[in-house]
Amino acid sequence: MIVKPPSADSLAASAKAAGTKGPPPVDKWNPPFCGDLDIRIARDGTWYYLGTPIGRAPLVKLFSSILKREGDAYFLVTPVEKVGIKVDDAPLLATDFEVTGEGHDQTLRFITKTEDEATAGPDHPIRVTRDPVTGEPSPYILIRRNLEALIDRKSFYRLVELGCNEQYGGQSWFGLWSGGQFFPVIPSSELP
Repeated sequence: MIVKPPSADSLAASAKAAGTKGPPPVDKWNPPFCGDLDIRIARDGTWYYLGTPIGRAPLVKLFSSILKREGDAYFLVTPVEKVGIKVDDAPLLATDFEVTGEGHDQTLRFITKTEDEATAGPDHPIRVTRDPVTGEPSPYILIRRNLEALIDRKSFYRLVELGCNEQYGGQSWFGLWSGGQFFPVIPSSELP
């Protein structure tokens, strides 16, 4: 019997059939690997299939709900299929956030392009990496399971306005408070 490789349509159909209330339990699904699918998530959060942007937001949201990360590899998983996809940076993109409170009592709730939400804190940490050549920051927040969202530039600029200097690891850092936790962004001595 010849087994037909999965397609984006068959994957979407399987994901819809497995649909439940709330996020699908992809961490409990362990189907056999079916090969790679020509799906790529660009750094700006755009999903591509066969080199063409996927323009249907509900389909992108469905696919994002069945994302799974194992090590440095990303997969779309249903109860019966597991296909590899390419991710340029982070699989999700945080496009906005809401702030409540201030100072140590501040809370930052992030919203992604695919409508995931996470409140920064111990279970959803913020981290910032810097390009070793340009020094440009790339901020991330853990959204669910082990999937991070890149925080978009406009949101990061807004976050910087909320930052403060605190002692962290024995030195002064500029960073952010949320959920009772301080998230360091850059050593205070390196601020312009």
